[in-house]
Amino acid sequence: MESKSFRAMGCQMSAFIDSPSNSVQEILSQVPEWFEDWEQVLSRFRVDSELSKINRQSGVPSTVSNIFWSVLEVAIQTEKESMGLVTPLVLPALEMAGYNVSFEQIARSGYDAAEYSGYPIGLLNDLIYGASRQSIQLPVGSGLDFGGVAKGWAANQAVERLAAYGPALVNAGGDIAISDYQRDGKPWVIGVMNPFEPERDLGSISVGRAGVATSGKDFRQWRKNGVFRHHIIDPRTGLPAETDLISVTVIAPNVITAEMAAKIVMLKGSQAGLDWLENETNDQAILVLADGRILTTEQIATTQWRPND
Repeated sequence: MESKSFRAMGCQMSAFIDSPSNSVQEILSQVPEWFEDWEQVLSRFRVDSELSKINRQSGVPSTVSNIFWSVLEVAIQTEKESMGLVTPLVLPALEMAGYNVSFEQIARSGYDAAEYSGYPIGLLNDLIYGASRQSIQLPVGSGLDFGGVAKGWAANQAVERLAAYGPALVNAGGDIAISDYQRDGKPWVIGVMNPFEPERDLGSISVGRAGVATSGKDFRQWRKNGVFRHHIIDPRTGLPAETDLISVTVIAPNVITAEMAAKIVMLKGSQAGLDWLENETNDQAILVLADGRILTTEQIATTQWRPND
């Protein structure tokens, strides 16, 4: 097993290939470069990124790159499948809530965001876009934050490239793409972080070809008038979501689907989220409530969920 760890997109990243070949280190050494290229297109915290330039040109038609267009297509599909609960048009609301610089800067400054009463959020239906020329026009005053969609897309892209060399796993800050079972047929064992004690896992899951994603309000949070706020914006209110959940880990056929489902469940809350998972999807999940309770979908045993004692 060969691996590569690095930081990108404001997160810790890691890539693994299960192969006996000595050549895999060479391909693994290229993974940080891939993420750097993608981040230069998709980061809202880089003033010279393509996304930042597009956001500064709301109301003006712009032709975008293949990478940008690919992620936008994923975001459009995600918004449709989530019935508008997961949309990248949350940028103005995020900035109003205080998340207008990278979280590392917020954490260092002890930022206390100003009071506000929410920000109206539109839908990607309001975008003017044309596939033939890969052109888009944002509504005036709006902005895009690809966020978890970008991470999931990047993890998926990376693992598809690495899979040519052997079974591969890419962890993009908690968005995990897995190409297949390991060479010996065994599943990959993934720890599920404890939001109350980050240094100690809640337990582990064992999965083969799949996607795993965790959405939570335990890490990216800050103060607003002495009250902690978080980065998960509810498009229905334009405010940080009011939910009884602190984190949700979803196992789905692919990481993009898992990312979307985890966000939906966070927004819906524990009971409505479990109902949606079990009635509308085949995804499996571990839900951690703010009071410390842990709930799981009924079929979670198929992923060999093993809680720690």
